[in-house]
Amino acid sequence: MFFSSKRTGQPEWLIAFLGNPGAKYEKTRHNAGFMAADALAEAKGLKFHALKFKALTDICDIGGKKAFIIKPQTFMNLSGDSVQPAAAFYKIPPERIVVVCDDTALPAGKLRIRRQGSAGGHNGLKSIISSLGTDAFPRIKIGVGSPGNPEYDMIDWVIGKMSDRESAEINAAAKRAAEALEAIIGLGIDAAMNKFN
Repeated sequence: MFFSSKRTGQPEWLIAFLGNPGAKYEKTRHNAGFMAADALAEAKGLKFHALKFKALTDICDIGGKKAFIIKPQTFMNLSGDSVQPAAAFYKIPPERIVVVCDDTALPAGKLRIRRQGSAGGHNGLKSIISSLGTDAFPRIKIGVGSPGNPEYDMIDWVIGKMSDRESAEINAAAKRAAEALEAIIGLGIDAAMNKFN
């Protein structure tokens, strides 16, 4: 499924997995991006040990290209403070920055790849769009569902703990998101969207 890890050389891609750091936020819906990072780490043998650009980082080969992988430690609302300096340092253009995050507009476990687009109410994406000055970057969205009741506070929902069923569905989607990265980089985003959307 995955190629071997390669940790040296200049990265051509930047992959940002969004979430909130700390034990308090583990296994919450907002950390679906971190779950995908963990799935990639398991497949590639990544360590996420080096703290650079306010993120835990590593470098590996994905789809035949070298990618700089980050898990921002800024908290979700400031994700751009990590993504933008990393992209600037490695001179990676927006079309080669892939953001992996949760999406309350999708049913739990549903995966959707987009070439670009608005933040759609997601504060992590909003921060990245603001920091980069563009929304023209690919993203992989992992569905976490919505509370169903319009009076339920959305913040409480996304930082709430998942049920066992939700956890299984979202973890399965997180693993598919890690596989989708291989398709986006190796085959192109159109092929990836056809395969995973």
